[in-house]
Amino acid sequence: MKPIEVGDKIPDFSLRDQNGDLFDIKTVLGRKNLVIFFYPQDGSHGCTKQACYFRDQSEAFDETNAIIIGISGQSVESHKNFAENYNLRYPLLSDEGDNVRKLFGVPSKLFGLVPGRVTYVANKEGRIVYIFNSQTQVERHVDEALKVALVLKKAESAVTEQGR
Repeated sequence: MKPIEVGDKIPDFSLRDQNGDLFDIKTVLGRKNLVIFFYPQDGSHGCTKQACYFRDQSEAFDETNAIIIGISGQSVESHKNFAENYNLRYPLLSDEGDNVRKLFGVPSKLFGLVPGRVTYVANKEGRIVYIFNSQTQVERHVDEALKVALVLKKAESAVTEQGR
């Protein structure tokens, strides 16, 4: 499947979050900017560092009217433990079978053995405006996403001002 690119719409999907609740992407489209990060595995060093940095910056993302969504292939139970251990309050979605990962076209690394680490930023309409792909620069995923979310917020504010 062809990877989604800047300008593409986010594919429709729904997955269970760490609480077992069904999260449907359609419920946030039109309301929030989106930061969707695919990560390899709950509890690994890099993934924990990335998830906690997103947690630490969550207030800044809230100010940009963006929702953070983490997705990996572990079970709901694994996500629940990960979220509780590190006080992660944003949705962690269980993509067992990697169906949503495949919808996005997230690549695998190391001969297909390690799921890729890719962050997508989308506007309220669900159109991808930025993609960051790096297995090792875990904190940069957060920094880059926040920069783009700030730009989206400024653009929205400018449109609102023009409408007055």
